[in-house]
Amino acid sequence: MTTALPPEDIDRIIQMAWEDRTPFEAIEAQFGLREKEVIELMRREMKRSSFEMWRKRMHGRDTKHRALREASVTRFKCNRQRGITLNKISKR
Repeated sequence: MTTALPPEDIDRIIQMAWEDRTPFEAIEAQFGLREKEVIELMRREMKRSSFEMWRKRMHGRDTKHRALREASVTRFKCNRQRGITLNKISKR
């Protein structure tokens, strides 16, 4: 990552990375971070055990990659996401 992110953005990226239905492409669209950069951020910002738990959970999860999803899944945010502050995508 070339630029430092504000703490609010880091918190939101971590939250989006933990969400099952939010693909890495959505994080890239909103924050400009590719999957590899999200993994680096998660490794840097989380405790080791939490990071390992997250990686184990995300490994092989089709919903984290738009290209691997079923065609019937057309959205990447949950219904409750509109209430989350600092979410640039839901405000479009």
